[in-house]
Amino acid sequence: MGSMSSLAAEVAALAELLGRSRDRLVGLTEPLNASEHEDVLASLYEAERLLRAAERALVRAERSLT
Repeated sequence: MGSMSSLAAEVAALAELLGRSRDRLVGLTEPLNASEHEDVLASLYEAERLLRAAERALVRAERSLT
């Protein structure tokens, strides 16, 4: 049972890391709003969406482990 709780803790830590990374990414997009860098913004928004999806998947995995 200890290895499952260890795995759950590791998964939770990864989910938290992705959440913090997503927050940092959002911070990068703010200065670019209303600029001529729509292509960069589109890529950053796509990366944010993918990080959010990965974070949710990890949270689901953690719940399944606990």
